[in-house]
Amino acid sequence: MKKVKLKIAIVSALGLTASHVFATGFVALPNTGFSVSGGTSAYTLCNTTGNFGSGYSVNPTLSANNTCAVFPITQLHSPGDPANYTGARLFPVATHSSSIIVNNTYTGNVNKNIGILRDLLWRSNDDSECIYGVHVQLNTTDYNPVAGNQYFEVNDVARGGWDGVDVSIAYSTIPTNASPVYRAGLTYTSVQHRPGDVDQPLTGLGSQPSINGLNSWPGNASAAQQLADIDANWVVFTTQASNLIIGGHSSQNSSSFYVKSDICPATPYTPAANAIRLRQTYQKSGMPFIEISLPGFAPAGAVFTPTHTDPY
Repeated sequence: MKKVKLKIAIVSALGLTASHVFATGFVALPNTGFSVSGGTSAYTLCNTTGNFGSGYSVNPTLSANNTCAVFPITQLHSPGDPANYTGARLFPVATHSSSIIVNNTYTGNVNKNIGILRDLLWRSNDDSECIYGVHVQLNTTDYNPVAGNQYFEVNDVARGGWDGVDVSIAYSTIPTNASPVYRAGLTYTSVQHRPGDVDQPLTGLGSQPSINGLNSWPGNASAAQQLADIDANWVVFTTQASNLIIGGHSSQNSSSFYVKSDICPATPYTPAANAIRLRQTYQKSGMPFIEISLPGFAPAGAVFTPTHTDPY
């Protein structure tokens, strides 16, 4: 009894209730999409501040800007329902890190190590569901302010392997300087967002490119370049993380991106090749379309088509 009272006292002293500590904002992504003005979109909106990184974003709090947001105690704590993730399962059952390497025509076909991707997997106590989490941290060593070379910024993160599986998504800005998630969708296609572009792209494209938009600067994409069809095998998160910080518009840290499903990976937990794609969508000058393919945890039997193409 004393231990319980002490825990409540500590939580109260921090100005939080137990439900606040484990507040959840997981949003289901239906394979029928979302009804929006003009038709159907694969995407749902999350944090609508900051014009998708073109302006100043406001990170979620317990009381504002918190659609899709969750608030785990630390990055390693489960973002799920505390009734299902307790004890040893409160922390990841598996973790994996990958160096993020860019090697394409834009880097002179030489390797540029631009950061670290961390992949995490939580499993509920009864083994009925898993939460897949990924976080990106970029470095600044490959930015040359004299030559003006910036090799990558993360505008979208895609995660595959969900065909035939019901999924819900969430994100956390722990660490607190991370960029938020602006939208998330059940689709393979990342859609460019410049000021004036649509926030929830309609379906009707008829194909599955990794990136849709205007691969040049300046200008805005055509109506056809603002479409993205539903693809039940992929989840895409739109954000902004950059190894060049301009006026606080972005951060070197991405959010932690979560996908929750009732299908877990086979054991032993081994990251699957090509499960995660990081994308640069030419949101700003000098940032052409680029996709990087990386391994990640995935449901048992998952496939990851369409295949990655380089540079996109």
